[in-house]
Amino acid sequence: MRFGWIVLLFLSFPVLEAIGIFWVASVIGGWVLLWLLLAAVAGILLIRAEHVVWGPRLLFSLQSGAHPLASLFASGRILLAGGLLVFPGFISDVIALVLLLTPGTWAGRRKDPLRPANDDVLEGEFKREPDDLLR
Repeated sequence: MRFGWIVLLFLSFPVLEAIGIFWVASVIGGWVLLWLLLAAVAGILLIRAEHVVWGPRLLFSLQSGAHPLASLFASGRILLAGGLLVFPGFISDVIALVLLLTPGTWAGRRKDPLRPANDDVLEGEFKREPDDLLR
């Protein structure tokens, strides 16, 4: 039963996108075509850029000791957002913008739980001298 709802949702998504395009076109007119064209170009550029960047990002995360899955998930979210921008419609564009604007999208940069909270602390030993020697 649950699988049927998921299939229905995926099949109704293009219909909802078409209804949204027609509704927005009736409100703002021909600017819809410009929006859809610019969104598609932005999606293609985003996919091309991520195609080039994912390897060095993964290598950097491995060299810095971070978990490599964080950079892979970040690349996956960016590729998914680019694909949604290429798909014509406003619902997919909003979902793509949410994916792009979520924290940690660009490099999986999250605080390392093993790193101390204050990096300015210098560890060492000290010895207090009597006050009369300092005069």
